[in-house]
Amino acid sequence: MLPDMILLEKGIHLISTDEMTSIQANERICPTQPIEPGRVERNEFEYIRHGTQCLLANCHIAKGQIITPSIKATPTEVDFLQHIEQTIDTDSDGGWIFLVDQLNTHKSESLVRLVAQGCGIQTDLGVISNPVASE
Repeated sequence: MLPDMILLEKGIHLISTDEMTSIQANERICPTQPIEPGRVERNEFEYIRHGTQCLLANCHIAKGQIITPSIKATPTEVDFLQHIEQTIDTDSDGGWIFLVDQLNTHKSESLVRLVAQGCGIQTDLGVISNPVASE
């Protein structure tokens, strides 16, 4: 049996999380022309740009499914934290392992505090709440 399936049987979810940035939100100027006898479907090549969006997605490794996707204009530390909380809320009694890259929001103070709370860690996390600027 594969390790991800063993984890799932034990109630632990293995999740790969990543961001797809700069997804263009475009709108075609004219509607698509349907297929007609002797003519193929035709799509307008000109479009109106509506900026870009970012997709935050979780792939549940054992199930092979995307779960709790989020779309934001420019995700922040708070957005990523809410995304992870939303994912955990799908099975609050289960265990969670998240695989993430080294993006700064993936190792933020708020995320460290969430993980510590979920693991019952109450020791000093080495986070300075109000750092004093050194001279």
